[in-house]
Amino acid sequence: MPFTLLIHGGAGNITPAIMNAEQEEQYREGLRDALNSGYEILKNGGSSVDAVAAAISTMEDNTLFNAGKGSVFTKKGQNEMDAAIMDGSNLAAGAIAGVRNIKNPIVLAREVMLHSGHVFLSGNGAAEFALSQGIEMAPDAYFFNKSRYDQWLEIRDTNYTQLDHKGDNLKGATAPLPNPGHKFGTVGAVAVDMHGNLAAGTSTGGMTNKRFGRIGDSPVIGAGTYANNNTCAISCTGHGELFLRAVVAYDVSCLMEYRGLSIQDACNIVIKEKLVKLGGEGGLIAVDAQGNYDFCFNSAGMYRGMRNSEGKELVAFYGL
Repeated sequence: MPFTLLIHGGAGNITPAIMNAEQEEQYREGLRDALNSGYEILKNGGSSVDAVAAAISTMEDNTLFNAGKGSVFTKKGQNEMDAAIMDGSNLAAGAIAGVRNIKNPIVLAREVMLHSGHVFLSGNGAAEFALSQGIEMAPDAYFFNKSRYDQWLEIRDTNYTQLDHKGDNLKGATAPLPNPGHKFGTVGAVAVDMHGNLAAGTSTGGMTNKRFGRIGDSPVIGAGTYANNNTCAISCTGHGELFLRAVVAYDVSCLMEYRGLSIQDACNIVIKEKLVKLGGEGGLIAVDAQGNYDFCFNSAGMYRGMRNSEGKELVAFYGL
């Protein structure tokens, strides 16, 4: 059977005006590295779950992206990460939230799926499980990134949080922040392997200056991440609160399952109609068991890539 891998590195205010040629090449290389990691597994007969985990791990190791090593800073000046992975062949899933010092959060999420007997672990409990499973840890210094740190310094004394791509004021703030043009993004991957099995995964450092253990849509099964062999595999990126309220990933699956819509039509209804009505900005990547796929977003751009067994390859940033 044909096999396909899609990845994203975040959606938002991604335009030619805020990218120079050197930055474009850095992102192009980062996305291609992730595609190479996952595609090599699919090409050699490996599972979609393994391919998704490999592609995301590669992006977690790249400071260009708001995940793993490149994660943003919380109100307390720490890095708290979330991740999830789902196996469409049996609806098994694993997720973690609010973890620190985990080198590759997607690896821990996969371990939760396979060996914990649970689906969703958080904070200290997730860290305890990681230690018991021998998951690779990293010191705080590993996650320090000056551009992320400077981004946090600008707003740490306010009640603002900041998305990867724009300022966003929370309750208690008196005025919106100006758009600083940041473009660091949540990462994700979806795949169908040569056995026809789907998988999806998402990993993020969340929002700069986030407080109170805030968790977005990325690790929430059905909101930011979902996979079902009967319909599709989805990984989302954008303003997590709105994606949570819209249950975006599962909504796409439901439109395919219960209304018989194509993957493109289902994605368009959810991202460009339903989410817009809620005021939500962002996008998703999607693939079905036949290898049909879609990049769907309502923002200016989305870092994205695709490679399939038909020899097609795409790496793109800006709006279609």
